[in-house]
Amino acid sequence: MSNTQILAARAGEITPEMESCAGREDLPVETIRDEVAAGRMVIPANRVHAEGALEPMCIGIAAKCKINANIGNSAVTSNAGEELEKLHTAVHFGADTVMDLSTGKDIDEIRRKIIGKSPVPIGTVPIYQMLEELGGNIEDMNAQHFLDMVEHQAKQGVDYMTIHCGIMLEHLHLTVNRVTGIVSRGGSLIAKWMMAHNKQNPLYEAFDDLCDIMRQYDVTWSLGDGLRPGSIADASDDAQFAELEVLGELTRRGQENGTQVMVEGPGHIPLDQIQMNIEKQIELCNGAPFYVLGPLVTDIAPGYDHITSGIGAAMAGWHGAAMLCYVTPKEHLGLPNEEDVKQGVIAYKIAAHAADVARGRKGAQDRDDALSKARFEFDWNEQFRLSLDPETAKRYHDETLPQDTFKSAHFCSMCGPKYCSMKITEEIRQMAKEKPLVQLPSGE
Repeated sequence: MSNTQILAARAGEITPEMESCAGREDLPVETIRDEVAAGRMVIPANRVHAEGALEPMCIGIAAKCKINANIGNSAVTSNAGEELEKLHTAVHFGADTVMDLSTGKDIDEIRRKIIGKSPVPIGTVPIYQMLEELGGNIEDMNAQHFLDMVEHQAKQGVDYMTIHCGIMLEHLHLTVNRVTGIVSRGGSLIAKWMMAHNKQNPLYEAFDDLCDIMRQYDVTWSLGDGLRPGSIADASDDAQFAELEVLGELTRRGQENGTQVMVEGPGHIPLDQIQMNIEKQIELCNGAPFYVLGPLVTDIAPGYDHITSGIGAAMAGWHGAAMLCYVTPKEHLGLPNEEDVKQGVIAYKIAAHAADVARGRKGAQDRDDALSKARFEFDWNEQFRLSLDPETAKRYHDETLPQDTFKSAHFCSMCGPKYCSMKITEEIRQMAKEKPLVQLPSGE
């Protein structure tokens, strides 16, 4: 059996996937190898998917901040065709990974098509499909049911999996006084199983067996935070941090078992607690990549949670989160459609890029500077080209000034020809050339 990426890295080897990541990140390949070896970076690349359309990428603090887009049907709505459209939209607008969170029927067929078409890593939450096969009765689960499902999805080519191994029986009482209880679907299912049987989390007890499957296919762990806060009232509480300590233990065990590990993070955190949360995860989880959902910094804006969470995501990326899981305008309200996916991806591309600029990553600000130069020169077409969403930028401009002649005009409809500050600045500079400015003595 060939090595996983972390085992190869620890042996000093450079894999083709590491080479590919080095080119994408503009980093020395030795840096990629060393970060993977240290467990601070993962390359989600299931061997089955890597033989197909996958274009390898890396997630880690030494690399650019990444974003994930969630898609997937539900028991109520959607189908394979719609999910493939969402996949295309997510990848087109810059999602670095995509999670298939399908529930309901035809899960296998939808996932097969998504993996076959996706050039980016695909993640899943295996407990969803396992629950369907159990007829919705989580109490009927045993560890083997789950192991079988993980292996089934690994054989399909899933690159990383969210598995809720860290929620423990002794943690459940810590959630009793929460405003929103347990908001993780996987976490709530495991909690219900533990309450029904009065036994410890079977996924925690089967962790080494799960590692054997993950290692065989080089599936990356995404250790799920089953007790993440679902409201800012519950942020940074004892339940959240009790589970995080277990995730730190499992991170080390997973890495010792030759598997790649990233850790999932909270969903609702006030601005003033984000830095502390990131730093605590880095400390407890040995620097493993932190993959956060948002976080949402306020709970008052249903319909706009791509914005409330984008604010927190930028902060999280700045302080050290390696990947940001997008939130769409439909969060808490319904299943996202294709337009919601686009809005979520764009919001998170902005957040991730802002984080990269704040962290001073090599070349991160180049595009900003090029667009600003084009803006000052009134090169409208270059501004559109450099935009995250050129079609929308052009459409907004053309709503009032659609003619081609206005693509070279030194004004837009906001200020018009006489009140554009940048046009006035041009005139001031021209005046200065003709009549140099007089430097007044100091104090005048």
